[in-house]
Amino acid sequence: MNRKPELSFWQIWNMCFGFLGIQFGFALQNANVSRIFQTLGASVDQIPILWIAAPLTGLLVQPIIGHYSDRTWTRLGRRRPYFLAGAILSTLALLVMPNAPVLWFAALTLWIMDASFNVSMEPFRAFIADQLPERQRPSGYAMQTFFIGIGAVVASALPWLLAQLGFDNTAAPGAVPETVRYAFYAGAAVLLLSMLWTVGNTREYPPQQLDAFVDGAAEATPVATDSARLWRGAGAWSLAGLAAGVAVWWLALKPEVYLLATGLLAYGLLQAGLAWRQRDGAAVGTAPAWAQIMGDLHGMPQAMRRLAWVQFFSWFALFAMWIYTTPAVTSMQFHASDPQSAAYNTGANWVGILFGAYNGVAALAAAVLPLLARLLGLRRAHLLNLWLGAAGLFSITLIRNPDLLLLSMIGVGIAWASILSLPYALLADHLPARKMGVYMGIFNFFIVIPQLLAASVLGLLVRDLFHDQPMGALALGALSLFIAGLAVLRVREPGR
Repeated sequence: MNRKPELSFWQIWNMCFGFLGIQFGFALQNANVSRIFQTLGASVDQIPILWIAAPLTGLLVQPIIGHYSDRTWTRLGRRRPYFLAGAILSTLALLVMPNAPVLWFAALTLWIMDASFNVSMEPFRAFIADQLPERQRPSGYAMQTFFIGIGAVVASALPWLLAQLGFDNTAAPGAVPETVRYAFYAGAAVLLLSMLWTVGNTREYPPQQLDAFVDGAAEATPVATDSARLWRGAGAWSLAGLAAGVAVWWLALKPEVYLLATGLLAYGLLQAGLAWRQRDGAAVGTAPAWAQIMGDLHGMPQAMRRLAWVQFFSWFALFAMWIYTTPAVTSMQFHASDPQSAAYNTGANWVGILFGAYNGVAALAAAVLPLLARLLGLRRAHLLNLWLGAAGLFSITLIRNPDLLLLSMIGVGIAWASILSLPYALLADHLPARKMGVYMGIFNFFIVIPQLLAASVLGLLVRDLFHDQPMGALALGALSLFIAGLAVLRVREPGR
């Protein structure tokens, strides 16, 4: 049988090096955007809806990029054109973000920046599967996790490091401190240069050669064929969306909760559109991109369906942590809520150190995860890691000494490393090779949907359930990681 040749360590290194820049940008975003929003006048309960750009762009961009990258071939190859285009746009957004003059402009820039990150990031998961034989894929994903950890460590700590070098860590009202601005400028340079390294030092198999390899699972049904089931689903989801919208209006809930209603209604309408196309037995090859993506969604492997719940609860917890760690730590451990105060900015810089710490732990854990998976199996290893993350996240609500929060980050870092690699190892053998890009994009739905839910309801929960105490969101995130650990036991391991 014709199988892909194995690649050397340095070839895999070059393939994954661009992820260093992507994660550098993501880490700057995760650790500093809430700070920028508060600096520009956002209240704590407004922060989730301002973050809505990040998951929403991922939901829209990743499956589309995956779908088209499966069908692309240029002088640069199949996935690399998207790496390069996303890197250029991301670099420009990173240069603009810390100079946003008003809150709405910052929110718009976040939208553009996150969309650009996703254009580059989505093809990377498929790139590993394209280039590596099945036996080396875990090594490829572990290498990506290593670069994610290293990039995030440096990026998260950069404002703190710049403060130690004498850059101003406070600024006039409505202005972002020098430490944050120059960190974003450095991130722009790192992202562009690292991506250029990967684009210039890797090659891709032509489509004909890639198709000739015996690799991956059998082709999934590209478009759903049960029209009656689609019509029932369309009606149920559309009615749920309309009912949710009426409930939001009737109960006078915060406007961002309308996002849930809109999402339910949109999914119902998409199913109705697919069912309408199916009425006459429309040919698969003539279906528009949205219909093919919806068909692939309905035809996805059972393992992906079960992993969806694992990803849902894992990423709900992560989004809660990214949004609320800065206001939680600055208010509880540093006793400050004024973004212009020295204490607040010292605490915000310390959150950058904490985020760098958990990413550093993740980089180290990436080397150990394959051994742990062999000893315990993929499912039990992931469960253990998620529960360690739950313990670490919950401990933040109990600790008063900010230095001791570094211990909390050990558990969070182990869970982060596991989330970035073991679900893909569980899924890898179940994906058809020719649809690797689109299925990696669809898999992102189960990362994005919980983030959209978090952006819709966390502000409401913090205000009404936790009485404006952001630590409540971190406790809820810990519970979510615990549930994710239980859900992974339902997933069948490859070869078992």
